[in-house]
Amino acid sequence: MAIREILTFPDPVLRKTAKEVTAFDDALKKLSQDMGETMYHAPGVGLAANQIGVLLQIVVVDISTSEEEKKFISLVNPVISEGEGCVTDEEGCLSVIDYTSTVERFRKIKVTARDLDGNPLEFEAEDRFARIIQHEVDHLHGKLFIDRISPLKRSLYKKKLKKILQSAS
Repeated sequence: MAIREILTFPDPVLRKTAKEVTAFDDALKKLSQDMGETMYHAPGVGLAANQIGVLLQIVVVDISTSEEEKKFISLVNPVISEGEGCVTDEEGCLSVIDYTSTVERFRKIKVTARDLDGNPLEFEAEDRFARIIQHEVDHLHGKLFIDRISPLKRSLYKKKLKKILQSAS
């Protein structure tokens, strides 16, 4: 297992669409483990493969029930087939430096995916779990949470980021 570098906005890889996974092999399992380790090291509650520069449709999502426990689920080729009830809540992202904003998402979703062995998964997710899955699936389509905020807020964030990057160099 290895901790991978997390790409940050405006890295162009974050805007690319990930490809469907077709090989359910040891390399996929290793990628999943690396992603889980990277997510917890960051620390975060979800991570999409393209955030570490791998353009494959796989996300990991924290499902721990306590602070001490570190348990995650890997969703391969995830699709959100239904959504109901909208909720607005605060979001941040490991790829969006130093910024959070309110984002509207479905409160409840239906998800289809594959596990690491290629077996089909189908389940419903609600509240925080649903929000994290929606956020990570957006990444697989080249979309960031800042794409879901107002143009004014996005513009202010880009100005803030420019200052952060200038002061770092």
